[in-house]
Amino acid sequence: MSEQFEPSESAESAERAEAAERLRHAGYSEADVQREVTELEEKSATAARIFDLRRIIGGLFVVYGVIVTIAGITASDAEIDKAQGININLWTGLAMLALGIFFLAWLKLRPTAPVAPTLPPEALEGKPPRGE
Repeated sequence: MSEQFEPSESAESAERAEAAERLRHAGYSEADVQREVTELEEKSATAARIFDLRRIIGGLFVVYGVIVTIAGITASDAEIDKAQGININLWTGLAMLALGIFFLAWLKLRPTAPVAPTLPPEALEGKPPRGE
């Protein structure tokens, strides 16, 4: 149930068809075109996993949470009195740490689904397709 931005299927299929047509005009076989499309899809899936927003948000909250927690631990009595007796930096830092850890745990427990290869085994081995 991860919320991710995915381009529309029609735009993606149009781009794939256009790239395949360019490769066919350049003299590549259908298996070569399919192999190239599969490699591009794998690279795209890898980039999606690397730049998953849960990783970025979780990492930033953990880093800032550590900084604010340290500021809360080292707070003076004057700073605590200014906040009406509540060590706001300590509590905010701990909350930020908890939120960051939540995002990183979510990423670890529910990773993005890998893209399943769409090629038949013959195309990967360089054999002609079954229909020919």
